[in-house]
Amino acid sequence: MSARARRRAVTGLTVAAAALVWLVADPLLGYRLRIAQGERTLDIGAVAVVLIALLASLAAWGLLAALERCGVRRVRAVWTGAAVTVLALSALPLTGDGMTAGTRTALALMHLTVAAVLIPGLRATAAAATPGARTARMPGTRRTPRTAPDGDGSAGVPRGGRG
Repeated sequence: MSARARRRAVTGLTVAAAALVWLVADPLLGYRLRIAQGERTLDIGAVAVVLIALLASLAAWGLLAALERCGVRRVRAVWTGAAVTVLALSALPLTGDGMTAGTRTALALMHLTVAAVLIPGLRATAAAATPGARTARMPGTRRTPRTAPDGDGSAGVPRGGRG
């Protein structure tokens, strides 16, 4: 399976996982996902959950692709650090007022579920998509010359002749 196909599958699984958490929390357990902002109330429905999970997945995929394209060294580590940072920042609104404990718990579980599918899923595709990343050279750097064994058993010398 290609890296692109795997990334599509991870995106689909991420959206399905978020929708499943919403389905269990809202209709099945009865925790109406609502956030009160002054006199306004924001109901969090299935469409919003699916769209936000899809946007998060596509943004994560886009960042990973951009890092790979730019030739960033240690793409997996850089991308994983960014993903974990975004997860931590996404939890900040959950500390505010205007929601019940059930809503807060369901939303936190949704964030963690999306991260639990998305981060390892896309991280695994980064290794498959950039197999030569370890040997890539930065532009403008010199390559170390290869050496060939010397006929008299001494240390190797650069190919193409002696000194």
